[in-house]
Amino acid sequence: MVWSIRKTELTQAELLHTESLFALGNGYIGVRGNFEEGYAPGMNSVRGTYLNAFHDVIPIPYGEKLHAFPSTQQKLVNGIDAQGVTILVGDREEPFSLFAGDVQAYDRQLRMDDGHSIRTVHWVSPGGQELKVTFTRLVSFAVRELFAIQVDIEPISVQGPITIMSTVNGDVENYTAAGDPRVASGHAKLLRTVACGSRDGIDYVVDETSASGLRMSCATVYAHSDAASVERTAGDRSATYTARFDGGRAISFTKSNLYTDTLRHGDDPLSAGLRLAAGVASVPFAEQLARQRSYLEDFWERSDIVIDNDSELQEGIRFNLYQLLQSAGQDAYSNIAAKGLTGEGYEGHYFWDTEIYMFPVFLMTQPAIAKRLLIYRHGILDAARARAREMGHKKGALYPWRTISGTECSSFFPSGTAQYHISADIAYSYSQYYMATQDNDFLWTYGAEVLIETARLWIEIGHYADGSFRIDEVTGPDEYTCCVDNNYYTNAMAKHNLRWAARSCRTLAAEDAERYGAFAERLGVSEAEIDAWVEAAEAMLLPYDEALDINPQDDTFLRKRVWDFDNTPEEHYPLLLHYHPLTIYRYQVCKQADTVLAHFLLEDEQRLDTIRNSYDYYEKITTHDSSLSTCIFSIMASKVGYAEKAYDYFKETARLDLDNTHGNTKDGLHLANMGGTWMAIVFGFAGARIKDTHLSLAPAIPAAWDRYAFKMQYKGRTIDVEITKTEARLTVSEGDAVSVRLYDRDVRLEPRLTIAEALRA
Repeated sequence: MVWSIRKTELTQAELLHTESLFALGNGYIGVRGNFEEGYAPGMNSVRGTYLNAFHDVIPIPYGEKLHAFPSTQQKLVNGIDAQGVTILVGDREEPFSLFAGDVQAYDRQLRMDDGHSIRTVHWVSPGGQELKVTFTRLVSFAVRELFAIQVDIEPISVQGPITIMSTVNGDVENYTAAGDPRVASGHAKLLRTVACGSRDGIDYVVDETSASGLRMSCATVYAHSDAASVERTAGDRSATYTARFDGGRAISFTKSNLYTDTLRHGDDPLSAGLRLAAGVASVPFAEQLARQRSYLEDFWERSDIVIDNDSELQEGIRFNLYQLLQSAGQDAYSNIAAKGLTGEGYEGHYFWDTEIYMFPVFLMTQPAIAKRLLIYRHGILDAARARAREMGHKKGALYPWRTISGTECSSFFPSGTAQYHISADIAYSYSQYYMATQDNDFLWTYGAEVLIETARLWIEIGHYADGSFRIDEVTGPDEYTCCVDNNYYTNAMAKHNLRWAARSCRTLAAEDAERYGAFAERLGVSEAEIDAWVEAAEAMLLPYDEALDINPQDDTFLRKRVWDFDNTPEEHYPLLLHYHPLTIYRYQVCKQADTVLAHFLLEDEQRLDTIRNSYDYYEKITTHDSSLSTCIFSIMASKVGYAEKAYDYFKETARLDLDNTHGNTKDGLHLANMGGTWMAIVFGFAGARIKDTHLSLAPAIPAAWDRYAFKMQYKGRTIDVEITKTEARLTVSEGDAVSVRLYDRDVRLEPRLTIAEALRA
């Protein structure tokens, strides 16, 4: 079974890539997989430590700034660097480095079942000193503030002492890359060090952001073998701990770093960090590893997907699930950034990626995490209301296209603010959560309010014409087609949003009329307004072309010329890096799934033939320049019966970051694509859907596989799903009996009794 990512060779070209692959995180802290000892002079590295949602506020420059263009944006800050460990060998103090001397052996693993990484190097220095060094690191799920490193040194032939110098450095900068719109090109220096020193045997550094005024603290405590001498020094921006050891004996050195910040720990994060460090000091590193493994055992018990006879894809799906877990914010301040906590691409912003691509994974495997992701969106609802007013709407909530703390951070409105569908995407995730959990308490406290305020937005932006409800000047998921009328995806999702807002009100009224009366009064909801939502939903225009039997992407899409794919050089992809946006907008060319995505999320809106025809049409003109695309084409290929295509698209999805197929994994992992890998299996091959009244499955299996298996959480039950070449087997392993729809018939699953059904074509 494949449970680790392993590298046994070291090349300079791979370093940036592997820094992202070997990143560790727990939803609060993220640490890139940098080498503790650093690299050779002149080598490029993105050295990063991030706290989810910890940000500065930077100005957005414009040549021409118009009304409601955001003046500032939030930016994820590269925080205090506690990775540094320098090893000096012998009286000549030769520095341990993989880029000097002779590397006899090199082994690096990301152990996904244990929740840590380990790097072992057998090294001979230029002066002939020989030793083995093992670096083990974890970012703890048991103590969310803890990032720990253990260094074990086995001297083989060492003359003289071994010195370990450990640093905590507050003098850090963000990574920049001019010319790439996916990475920031300015504002690198965002932190200043405001305190540095040692107290009661604990080193510390405190940094503060330039504009937002947030503070981050790192308190570091050490444990190690008997040392000949120990020295602490603190400068203006860094604290250094130096321990000298007998070079003839094995050495164990543990560095425990406790990160705290003003978002979670109050106005004095240092005091909180010192308390946590004092508590961690008495816990051996081995015990922290044991706690980590226990947490991961529970996670994998509910979340693992097993694929027989394909180790590469097994490795891919487990890596993707593990990184999703590491990046998922689990408090009211944080969500999942597009690059998670693995890099600075897209500046740490949260997009619709969470709701459409990542939320479903947690909803069906770890619903408690899914709930917390939704609570974050409710927490920024007032900012979304304010943005709607700023955009000229009297009612409703317009969620920001990209944000951290709740305000709009997108400066390019055609593919940012104009993507109003994000409000419907968020509403969709709330409806999915309710259908999968029947959590009425959540509906009272969070869900109904979000559904109501997002529904109000569509009444504000839409209008009636010729008996249809229409939505003008919006951008759908396809960012190569901007500012159009009646984007199919947007209209279909708005229709769903309006219906669910009405349904939520009626559900609450039926449960407790008196309580609902007070709720409706607080939000100003009337029966007339609810009726207006239902009326608009029923009248919603969903573009349809009778001749082609497809759903056009928008009112004018089919009138445009098709992009000249035959004469577009390979090196000109992605198109957004080589052509002006207006040039792209004038053609039929899609960056990613748009109408096809709507057919996945809302398949009951159209006949299967129309869905299949739409798939065939858009597949020919989609570049998949976005990493969010191939997984959707895989899912829908399964839906319409294109088994080989479904599998081919899935393979592109499953190892996108492991194989760096988009060439930019150095900027961080593609978290939405990782969620899409899970969806391509569960929603694609297994045909799972969460419906209003039931869970349905229509299982199939790729020809290359003998068996695959996974678990789903649904209405408090754990359902085990196993699919072989000949049959699907369903079992309720936890919880009460439940009915599901298997292909076209209802099946009642009794606890711990397996139902087997022959696979259908």
